[in-house]
Amino acid sequence: MSIGASRNKFIFFVVLLIEGHFSSYNMEKKWEQIYTRLMKASLLARSDVKELLLSHPDLNLLISKLESKNIKGILSQKIILDISDEINKEKDQINIGRTIAPINPRKIAPASRPHGLEHYDISLFDTNANEIDNDIEILFEITGNSTTEGRKEDINSFFNNRFQRISAMIRQQGLPNRPISISKLIQERRSRSGYNTSSTVIGMVNNPKHTKERNHFMFDLEDEGAEVTCICYNEEENPNPIIKTGLMQDDVIAVTGSFVDDRDTFRVEEFHRPPLKRHHKKTSEIGISVAFLSDIHVGSKTFLEAQWMKMVEWFHNDPLAETIKYLVLSGDVVDGVGIYPNQDKELAIKDFYRQYSKFAELLELLPEWVECILLPGNHDVVRPAEPQPALDPEIQSDFNSTTFVGNPCSFKLHGVDILAYHGKSIDDFVSMPEVSYAHPVEAMKEMLRRRHLAPTWGKKTPLSPEPEDNLIIGKIPDIFVTGHVHGHNCSDFKGTTLVCSSTWQDQTSYQRMLGFQPQPCILTVINLKTHASASIPFA
Repeated sequence: MSIGASRNKFIFFVVLLIEGHFSSYNMEKKWEQIYTRLMKASLLARSDVKELLLSHPDLNLLISKLESKNIKGILSQKIILDISDEINKEKDQINIGRTIAPINPRKIAPASRPHGLEHYDISLFDTNANEIDNDIEILFEITGNSTTEGRKEDINSFFNNRFQRISAMIRQQGLPNRPISISKLIQERRSRSGYNTSSTVIGMVNNPKHTKERNHFMFDLEDEGAEVTCICYNEEENPNPIIKTGLMQDDVIAVTGSFVDDRDTFRVEEFHRPPLKRHHKKTSEIGISVAFLSDIHVGSKTFLEAQWMKMVEWFHNDPLAETIKYLVLSGDVVDGVGIYPNQDKELAIKDFYRQYSKFAELLELLPEWVECILLPGNHDVVRPAEPQPALDPEIQSDFNSTTFVGNPCSFKLHGVDILAYHGKSIDDFVSMPEVSYAHPVEAMKEMLRRRHLAPTWGKKTPLSPEPEDNLIIGKIPDIFVTGHVHGHNCSDFKGTTLVCSSTWQDQTSYQRMLGFQPQPCILTVINLKTHASASIPFA
């Protein structure tokens, strides 16, 4: 480094000191600047050290010392005084260049006090989580229970199991006719033709499409023994809703209708799916809360660490946070390595072990009473095929106060049923007219209507052909949560609370190319006793 450059840096540093200590800004403005600098260093300052920091003669050097010693979390007076003593002893050896602030630091404001938000009442969140023991009951996840060998027999068993189980659900409702097999339907085609006849069959959808002329809807329907071509005519006066929404490949449905004259095409008049009545939520006897996040993407250059620290401060100081006993993380907690071409150019941490270690450090900053429930996503280091097992034990060893489960996972928290799914299949559901990345909650509704998380084989969602189809929604949950698409929603659908968890990643270059704007840094909180919800923004 040239003498001129060193001198310029020294002058720049002196200017910073003068501006920091002798500017005309009031004390609150000065504290805001100090607070922001601390959070960039993963440090938190409570009110009892405020005066000590405001009066410190060289705050930048103090923070540099703390960073060099890898000190993070909540600052105490003792820590500050001890480090200050070291600085005084090493005064003659201070390397001024180390205290220069980074270029273009991310600017954040102190955490807001959200009690003025109109969408929730703090009185509905009334229990201190620190006083309550964990009550987690895992109902299903695949870890240690995957038995498939990927053979043809496994695939056949997978689809037969889906057909039998969803067929049984459909039969529970009052169908117009007793269902018959498709082979019997074909054999008796002549007697089941014309508008005066009516037959009901159950099958799996294949090759759904709209016709070019008049937009009729056609598909093949298959059961264990035979297949029949079906058509639903587009009638302008009384259009069938399926004409608009369509069906997905491998949906299991029942249809009622008759053959069209002497042709082999079955004319569909009614569609039948598993019954989806209004659900009556179960409630906890204890008024604690559960919070939801997804798609943290630690390791990415667009991970919003400053906003994470803002949330950490909120967890330590806000009355609503005191009610949060559980934090459900629905996958993609790290950005991974080699997930897509040229990903290395967008990574701040290029080793996935270090990515997980960094995330473990970030979780450690949360209050000790918060229990995390972590399931993987398509960026995590597990097999891509769903259902996915939990993270490897070697990775788990970096974490404390964390329950590791597979994706998806069905579990109870204090008696309340929760279904957590990363949401990769939303990439398939967006082909439906009513579903989009901007409105992913519509995909969640479609999953519940089908009683299946990922019905389509062989497209954007890899599926593992287990002997049983473990992606069937056998029981309607009280809370259903997904992530994956970096949006946010918390709403009710027929008595089930739907949560599309927010991301902690800023807009990526790929999203920018597509014109997609994520909704980052929103913590969704739901009370298990009252089912009151709050969405707290930290962006």
